[in-house]
Amino acid sequence: MASREEVLEILKGLVDPASGNDLVASGMVRALNIDDGAVRFVLEIDPTRAAAFEPLKVEAEKRIGALEGIANVSIVMTAHSSPSAPPDLKPSRSAEQKGPEKIPGIDRIIAVASGKGGVGKSTVSANLAAALAAEGRRVGLLDADVYGPSQPRMLGVSGRPSSPDGKTILPMRNHGVTMMSIGLMTREEEAVVWRGPMLMGALQQMLNQVQWGALDVLLVDLPPGTGDVQMTLAQKAELNGAIIVSTPQDIALLDARKGIDMFKKLGTPIIGMIENMSTHVCSSCGHEENIFGHGGVIAEANKLSVPLLAEIPLSINIRVAADGGAPVVVSDPSSAQAQAFRTLATELIERGAA
Repeated sequence: MASREEVLEILKGLVDPASGNDLVASGMVRALNIDDGAVRFVLEIDPTRAAAFEPLKVEAEKRIGALEGIANVSIVMTAHSSPSAPPDLKPSRSAEQKGPEKIPGIDRIIAVASGKGGVGKSTVSANLAAALAAEGRRVGLLDADVYGPSQPRMLGVSGRPSSPDGKTILPMRNHGVTMMSIGLMTREEEAVVWRGPMLMGALQQMLNQVQWGALDVLLVDLPPGTGDVQMTLAQKAELNGAIIVSTPQDIALLDARKGIDMFKKLGTPIIGMIENMSTHVCSSCGHEENIFGHGGVIAEANKLSVPLLAEIPLSINIRVAADGGAPVVVSDPSSAQAQAFRTLATELIERGAA
């Protein structure tokens, strides 16, 4: 199979006529991923030159596709505004004591939460956002997982958001999803070391100072647990409901119950639960194995009288797509994994939740 170096060598042979630099030297190539015969990466370009870059994109797909062992090439072009006027995102140490408020232009706000980390909440959020966009909804995604923001990588977005006045923040957009994340304001390896009041201030800024535009639904990818960010969101924004993500195993369900109890105490309706990593089907022999158990979430949903919204399989395709910057709903829309998210999106729309 072709190596990363071989792919980069091809991209070094493609030159941007405006700057005279190759695509690699210009820093346009982002989130390059090679796995199981598939090459995926993002080209970050000037928004005014999208048409001019289309021939380069086609040529790159052609040359990379000719490499030995490469069966699929996926290149996503993103066009970002100039970051010449970066917004002031210094976290406020104090938050005004106001009740829940409706965010102008946003019809519904849905929190996507989990009791513990590692259950795939952010992956579910990214794919659900892309699936809702594919169904024609105007979708926003706020990455509120301040300590571990992953949505920029999963949605193939990089660069610093711009601001026309130093206060209003212009969000990024890719795969039909309008997105904002604290990860866009910090280096990928940089830790965010903030206390509770600072977190609360930063979350309120991302809710109220981002120019979200007109949205049918804003998904909020929350950090795991039942801490300051969850409480601030429920107390400061009019939430239409929460979706709880869990794996079937008992330890994950123990924490999921705490998350449900927290939202009930805060007066936030539970839209339903999602069983992630529900089952694994071997790609070689087709054998189905319940690595984390099976049915635990539906049993818990029945016990708590909340709907089971979906059972998402454990699949390497979902993981590879997320690492490559294009959710599986976008990168492989005909796959069973993508269809699971599309079905979830359709059900939420039919129920009036999204």
